[in-house]
Amino acid sequence: MGKIDMQSKSDAALKEQTDKFEAYFVKQILDIAMNTEDNGENSLFPKDAGDKIYKSMYNDTMSTALSGNLGLSEMLFSYLKEGR
Repeated sequence: MGKIDMQSKSDAALKEQTDKFEAYFVKQILDIAMNTEDNGENSLFPKDAGDKIYKSMYNDTMSTALSGNLGLSEMLFSYLKEGR
């Protein structure tokens, strides 16, 4: 894979979008992984009134932190850049 030229504004914008896509993809995986149907005793977030909100916020934060580092974003960036 080629080196990403972040000097170009269009490359920077494309990389930002591919990172966002990777974050969305990771969030979907985290949502599935965190969707346990247990009684809440062994869960990261115990059952209470806001547990779904906490899980969603946690997954959003984790997916954003992980995006751009898993390789999907770079692979997608390279593929889309070739198509231009």
